[in-house]
Amino acid sequence: MTLDGTRSEIAAQLIDLEAGLRQLDLWSDEPPTAEALESEQPFAMDSLEFEEWLQFIFLPTIYQVLDSGSALPERCAIAPMAEETIGKKPLMTETLISTLRELDRLITGAD
Repeated sequence: MTLDGTRSEIAAQLIDLEAGLRQLDLWSDEPPTAEALESEQPFAMDSLEFEEWLQFIFLPTIYQVLDSGSALPERCAIAPMAEETIGKKPLMTETLISTLRELDRLITGAD
């Protein structure tokens, strides 16, 4: 697959990710504080819920990379963290986690 094709697939998965967060009522209309967004911890674990990190850090960052044509991250492994956080909630999260697995695969495989 071409890099442009991969980027299109990633964009489609990002749309699915947002839809999944909304369907599970994990989408927030209120952004976190600026201090919370400045966390140095992986996934901002010390200041954000994982779904907040997805919405306010991951999604905007990957959209910006796609829009600018910048290089994608070399590795992406979000699904395991999702399984440990969102996956433990009493919600039907398998579709959301499957979307994240596909994003991991597409981003890591896009050279």
